[in-house]
Amino acid sequence: MNDLQLNPDGSLRHFLSIEGLKPALLEQIIETAASLEQVAKRAVKKVPVLRGKTVMNLFFEPSTRTRTTFEIAAQRLSADVINLDVQTSSTTKGESLLDTLKTLEAMHADMFVIRHHESGAATFFARHAAPGVSVLNAGDGWHAHPTQAMLDMFTIWKHKPRFDRLKVAIVGDILHSRVARSQIHALNLLGAMEVRLIAPQTLLPEQPESLGVHVYHNMEEGLRDCDVVIMLRLQKERMQGAHLPGGDEYFRCYGLTEARLQHARPDCIVMHPGPMNRGVEIASSVADGPQSVILEQVSNGLAVRMAIMAMVLGGQHEVRP
Repeated sequence: MNDLQLNPDGSLRHFLSIEGLKPALLEQIIETAASLEQVAKRAVKKVPVLRGKTVMNLFFEPSTRTRTTFEIAAQRLSADVINLDVQTSSTTKGESLLDTLKTLEAMHADMFVIRHHESGAATFFARHAAPGVSVLNAGDGWHAHPTQAMLDMFTIWKHKPRFDRLKVAIVGDILHSRVARSQIHALNLLGAMEVRLIAPQTLLPEQPESLGVHVYHNMEEGLRDCDVVIMLRLQKERMQGAHLPGGDEYFRCYGLTEARLQHARPDCIVMHPGPMNRGVEIASSVADGPQSVILEQVSNGLAVRMAIMAMVLGGQHEVRP
């Protein structure tokens, strides 16, 4: 995977997965995002890093936050942006992914941002992309969502910059969450003191301890002394049969309430990649409360996606606000 993601000098060619990357590269993404964050505060919210480049958004699954932030990020870097309407594209007529890629490459795209319901779709595109064409994974099946993980790491870093001192709990539907997989890899690479998974057994992957985490089935025990709590959505569209608990029952056992949050550290921050199911995985009083940084995550997504696009297409020496 790394041979595919990285150029010979170790810089990013594609961004497909967190797994296997070096900590220094993740730290560089965070530092670049912190630098580019200042662009949003200007009267003219653009920098010329990707001037003359064309970015194509290919979203084969619905998305609001991810697609919109990628589009705005590319525009703020001065790229030309094309959003492919997959519902009216030739893929609905039976065209293969490879034929779609080659057709779009013929339009001289420099980067594809891809979300697809099949795990490995972004890697497939990257393996078959022409030289000089980059692919960013905006979520593929159950596999990975690396830019979401990095915006979460950026959000944590802004509040608690010493990862080696942090106990982080990821709560909920771990089994079906590509976000959780990427978060776990990122937290371990950045040296988090402890990563905890809190979930019923039916919503955990096989052998979760092999991921370098500690598993809890009791919410109160799992939250004790945590510095960061990341809540996950119940992905009912990916569940079958016994995996699916009732909403009321789930909230009673695993919903984040003000009372449960008191088991964490007083300065604990609460996160959620969205979209939220209020009253199922999180109480509104917590989602909108003083410890929540959920809306901040959305804002941070813009800076992080700008940083990754700039590092991939703009050349590391050119990435300046």
